[in-house]
Amino acid sequence: MTLKKDLSIDFLGVKCENPFFLSSSPVGSNYDMCRKALEAGWGGIYYKTISVYIPNECSPRFDIASKEGTPWTGFKNMEQTSDKPNEVNFGYIKKLKEDFPSKVIVSSIMGSTDEEWAFLARESEKAGADLIECNFSCPQMTSSTMGSDVGQNPDLVKHYCEVVSAATCLPVIAKMTPNIGNMEIPARAAIEGGAKGIAAINTVKAITNLDIDKMVGMPIVNGKSAVSGYSGAAVKPIALRFISDLKHDPVLKDVPLTGVGGIETWRDCLEFLMLGAENLQVTTAVMQYGYRIVEDMISGLSHFMEDHGIDRLRDLVGVALKNIISAEELDRSYKVLVQINEDKCVGCGRCYVSCYDGGHQAIQFDSQARRATIDEDKCVGCHLCLNVCPVMDCITPGKIVFKDGEAPHDLSLKTQYL
Repeated sequence: MTLKKDLSIDFLGVKCENPFFLSSSPVGSNYDMCRKALEAGWGGIYYKTISVYIPNECSPRFDIASKEGTPWTGFKNMEQTSDKPNEVNFGYIKKLKEDFPSKVIVSSIMGSTDEEWAFLARESEKAGADLIECNFSCPQMTSSTMGSDVGQNPDLVKHYCEVVSAATCLPVIAKMTPNIGNMEIPARAAIEGGAKGIAAINTVKAITNLDIDKMVGMPIVNGKSAVSGYSGAAVKPIALRFISDLKHDPVLKDVPLTGVGGIETWRDCLEFLMLGAENLQVTTAVMQYGYRIVEDMISGLSHFMEDHGIDRLRDLVGVALKNIISAEELDRSYKVLVQINEDKCVGCGRCYVSCYDGGHQAIQFDSQARRATIDEDKCVGCHLCLNVCPVMDCITPGKIVFKDGEAPHDLSLKTQYL
């Protein structure tokens, strides 16, 4: 059943009909593409990053990572900024704003000098963009004066945010690189430089595959390859970690954040929102499934809100943050042993192999009867077996055992994995 709740939310003072935006990438790189996306229901567009520099792209420039019979788990992209002249791109932004006045158009820009950053900021405002995103994070630029090399330098991030903020009245978003240990450092610098919001994350530097016959990485460009950006579902855990880090930082906790990285389903959207993102960006899922994937996001999130009695999207933002704590704060006083539902067990032996070769040898396996049993004296409650079992709800959490010297107390646990 189609259900549409009010998913509107203000982001940096701009009203968005929903939080779902195309990220600055090949999926939003001309007027016709963006028009089709907006008509499909996206709340806005982060137009593909515009620079004064016009890149000379390689061919091919995409590759994927997969596992067994799954579709893409990850996507490698060697593409750079927009290959169109500035007047064309800003003309598209102007026309999009004229034709879709209720939608939000963000101009994503990348310069290599003060003059370039200021010029691009002024042209963005002139074209009618609602917001400006400073791309400090693209990992495949051919110049060290642009992209993630800049994003790893807090002084440059701060300086360019100052330059852009001085050149425009529009709110500025700084897009962070994940190719760094501590994202809070350049993010704080961006805010000090005048940025009003943070975008996290861009793609992760990676080599997806090697052609083992040719002995070269993929994709192959005249017998060679290069490290470049990795996206898709595989990077979602990395993105969520960085968003949590940013929102737990005392300086950044109240800074509006747009979440990027591996968003494919309405559940992914919900997870980003619950960790504090107010706005969401998508690329790789669109490449696989098309613009209409936004319908699933709208419907799924609407049904979740209806089921949980939530009327405002804003009420979901950041609700899970209090439950992400430091490792030393975790309750280590107990262990949760597992139990096996013999009626559901198919006798594959996966749990036995994983526990013996990668765990604590706490599962015994009768090879004749094809049945596994738990040795409770050896089980440490790691739940490796639960995670490798191919039958849903066959291995589940069972008995709770408090460690020696620990007083029993109430626990909040996950017991159902359906």
